[in-house]
Formats: sequence, structure tokens, C-alpha cells
Amino acid sequence: MEFIFMLTHHDVTVPNALDLFGKVSKTGLRCAGCKDIGLELPKLRLLFSNMKAAGVKSFLEVVTMKEEEHFRGVDIALDIGAAYLIGGMPGYTEKTIRYLKPKRNPPKFFPYIGQIVGHPCLLRGSVEEIVEDAKRTQKLGADGINLLAYRYDGDVRELIKQVGAAIQIPLIVAGNVDSFERIRELKALGVWAFTIGGAIMEKKFPAAGDETEQIKAVLKETAG
Repeated sequence: MEFIFMLTHHDVTVPNALDLFGKVSKTGLRCAGCKDIGLELPKLRLLFSNMKAAGVKSFLEVVTMKEEEHFRGVDIALDIGAAYLIGGMPGYTEKTIRYLKPKRNPPKFFPYIGQIVGHPCLLRGSVEEIVEDAKRTQKLGADGINLLAYRYDGDVRELIKQVGAAIQIPLIVAGNVDSFERIRELKALGVWAFTIGGAIMEKKFPAAGDETEQIKAVLKETAG
């Protein structure tokens, strides 16, 4: 299972993302990313260049709602050379897949599924509806799925279990993974990866120190 450290808080890239990545890049971190809002394009380019130089897989998560803003995020992912494009409103999934297909070296695309509302983004809909959306998304040709499981107002464990069983593409669980217990739950459920951003900034992991020590603790739990 992969841990993706998001340089974000409240669904916005933190202003000190460049310095923070430099601080944590030698922790053994394999995957990192940020949101499509909160950082100017020149700094995003430098951040993703630094990730590549450090041998870290890069992820850009699109959290903007309007179609024009969504595709601005997609274009940013192409511009900065993100390895993975994750998130994006489900209504734009098919169009995004068509848009990326002819591009040179496009990022792998892991869209949201279900009903996405608000900012920070929340997941709504029945488990059955979200599972059907997962199947549809796989059929459209998405490389994987980004599931806002811990921002769901229903049975989170059952949701992850049923979505994972319904698809044959990788599953990222995003949003509010803020405890070792949740990491263990995700490992037991066999998800491909999970993201943590704000919980690291808020030092939610007991017995750990600053961001570097928090990340090391999460990496240890992920590997254990």
C-alpha cells in the first residue's frame, strides 16, 4: 500500500509547499502531491520538478467544481508533468479521459466517484450508487479511482469494501485519513494507496513530532 503525502490543508496547497517538500523528501517518502489551487504555476512547476529529481511519484488533485476550472487543473497537470491526475468532478470524467488520450505522456487519471459537494470536498450518495459509478468509471477507461471515503456520511468500511470488490483498477482512498487505526483498516481492505495532508500538518499521529517525524511514523505503519 502506498502513502501519498499531500502538501495541502483544507483542500488547498499550503503556501510553504516547496520548503516543506524539501524538508520531508529524505524520509523515504515515495509519493507526494498537492491540489490544483493555492500555489502559483511557477512554484508548482518547481515543486513537481523537485519531486521528480527526488525520485518521488507526483500527484495533482483537482478539487475545483466548475468545468472551466476543472480543465484548467487538467492543463496544469500536463504543464508540470504530474505523474498522476487525481480527483475532478465525476461529471467531467468521460470528457477528461478523451482530452488526455491524445496528449504526449499524459498523467494517469484517478477521478472522484459519487456525488461531490462543498469545499473541502465531501462524498454523498448511497453505497450502491457509488459502486455503480465506480464500475462506470472503470468502463470509461480511467486508470484508477480516487474515493473520498472518510468524507462519506454513510458506512465507510462497507463503501470501501464494495467499491474495491467491484473494480479491477487501483483504488486511492482520500480525505480525512487521520489515525493509525484508519491506515490499518485501509491495509486490511487492500486499497492501493491513501492520501494524508491536513492530518500531518495538524500532527494527528501520536508520539510523532514535526512533519518529518509524522511522515516517518505513517510510513512505518504503512509498511508494518
